[in-house]
Amino acid sequence: MDLSELELPPRILDAIRKAKLNSSVKILSLSVADLQRQTKLSGNDIKHLLREVALSVPRVPVASALDISEGRCHPSLTVQMLTTGCKVLDEFLRGGIVCPGITEIAGESAAGKTQLCMQLCLTAQLPHQLNGLAAGVAYICTEDVFPNKRLHQMIQNFKQQIDPDIAKTISFGDHIFIEHASDQESLWQCITQRIPVLLKRGMIKCVIVDSVAALFRGEYDIGQTATRAHHLRSLGGFLHNLSYQHRIPVICVNQVTANIAGNSELGSQDFIPALGLTWSNLVTCRLLLSRTRMTLENTVTSTGHASTITVRTMQAMFAPHLPRTMQVMVVPHVYRDLHYFVVESQGVRGLQ
Repeated sequence: MDLSELELPPRILDAIRKAKLNSSVKILSLSVADLQRQTKLSGNDIKHLLREVALSVPRVPVASALDISEGRCHPSLTVQMLTTGCKVLDEFLRGGIVCPGITEIAGESAAGKTQLCMQLCLTAQLPHQLNGLAAGVAYICTEDVFPNKRLHQMIQNFKQQIDPDIAKTISFGDHIFIEHASDQESLWQCITQRIPVLLKRGMIKCVIVDSVAALFRGEYDIGQTATRAHHLRSLGGFLHNLSYQHRIPVICVNQVTANIAGNSELGSQDFIPALGLTWSNLVTCRLLLSRTRMTLENTVTSTGHASTITVRTMQAMFAPHLPRTMQVMVVPHVYRDLHYFVVESQGVRGLQ
């Protein structure tokens, strides 16, 4: 804030200007004695100056847990949920994808990561009363070409699952902004220059990066671990700023790597999310998807013939809004924070 806009006498403003105290941070960081020595003002003038400067500084809103629970608090303290488009998965995730914050969707190849992200592209455009965001989505691809045909198929099926009146008012395919980033420079340029413009114009309220690991696993040598960690922190920090400034969810897809140590947050696992501890500390929620050997018969296909679909699992490795039951086993090697789902032509569907 410009100090000249404060309701202070001209002589006090002239004194702090001559002392080169041109910011509220400089003024509030000095003691009363130091301010008197630098500005030559009286004790009462210094108290008046400090009071006005302190009142001009934006304050973090404070509320009790009861106020937050009942919605009687500042909007910045509320947590909104983005529906996954499946009631079963929403119940498992206690409402859906949390926003603001960074939600990581990690998993092996063909685990359903991109399928879930594309479904979130559609649910984000739903109105608020349906737990949507009523806005578009920015989708940044770093690996493969965006699957347009699959998205078109999901849109047609998604329209049949929602209210016909709502389906007529939303052109789902026109509000998904797709960008391909083949290196870190183009990714950084996209999230620092193009994404903020779309957010300020209100055209999007969700950002998806598919995936983060594709660029950060292959562009560094073994001796550049510190450099990679620095770049990851810069990326995560900027995404967090966007998320909390605009109150939007940021969804990042991550690959997995072999679990050499043989243990992880959920016990014994063959693989764990990539990018190490540096990226883990930047993530708000972490979901781990994997394939199983179980299959189900699917009679709803484009040809009308029966087929088999692979059953997949979704594990909540950590999330601030979910119960802390990661270390509690129901039976050996079966955790409560795990749910089964399938990927069908209609989209991602949780199993009861």
